[in-house]
Parts: sequence; C-alpha cells; structure tokens
Amino acid sequence: MLHAKIIDIRREKITTSKAEDFIKSTNYGASIIFTGTVRGVNENKEVTGMTYDSHDELVLKSFEEIYKETEDKLKIKDKAVFIEHIKGYVDLGETSIIIAVACKHRDQAYVLSRYIIEEIKKRSPIWKKEHYKDNKSEWLKGNPININ
Repeated sequence: MLHAKIIDIRREKITTSKAEDFIKSTNYGASIIFTGTVRGVNENKEVTGMTYDSHDELVLKSFEEIYKETEDKLKIKDKAVFIEHIKGYVDLGETSIIIAVACKHRDQAYVLSRYIIEEIKKRSPIWKKEHYKDNKSEWLKGNPININ
C-alpha cells in the first residue's frame, strides 16, 4: 500500500514542477494536476490581483484531515497527494493553489482531486481579498469555519 503526501503553504510563487515530480511514479496509471489561478473578472468587477491570508496551523490541519479521510470516505488507499496554497499577494493569472494526485486508475484520480479542492474550499481558513482596477479592494465572503 502506497501513501505519499506533501502539504504546505508558501509565501512565494508556486509552480507545478514540484508537484509533477512528486506524483510521478510507475506505481500509478493516472495523475491530475489542478491549479487555481487569479481570474480577471469576478462579479462584474475587473480584478488585478488577490491577497490570500490564512490561519496556517489550522489550514495545515485541515489539509491533513482531508487527506486522511480520503482513505475511508473514498476508499482510495494507494495514492500520492500534493497540496500547496499561496499566502500573500498574487498577480492576475498566477497560481494560488496546486492539487496534484496520482492513483492507479483515472476515475480514482478525478474523484480524489475533486474531493480535495471542494473540501478545502469548505473547511480551510483561507481568506481572499480581491484588488480591483479602480484601486479599491475587498475581502470576499467565505464559508464559516467549523473548528472541532
């Protein structure tokens, strides 16, 4: 049974090269790399960048919990998972999150990748402040945090 993970929060730019290297293996037949990027328009406002802030300790804890529960909930035991999220300012078009997974089969990889990003969006204390072309900015409404 293979288990592998890297979970991190970075204050500098993140790229997929580390994720690609991490999930590369002849043990797996399917891999997916998901990247989230800062988009140029949100709710009809022109976005120029985004600032991410987080409660690092709780974010890492939530990433660990999400990773661990994939075994029980999704029944995916043999896998490689790489999760990295940026903290701080990110320019338009730059990467804010990378989720890379590798599994034996493609259906597992798709399910695993989707599960991880959806759970992070629901449960991880990461806040986003959008910066707009008119030099204004605002913190976006997030999900309430459920701390156990």
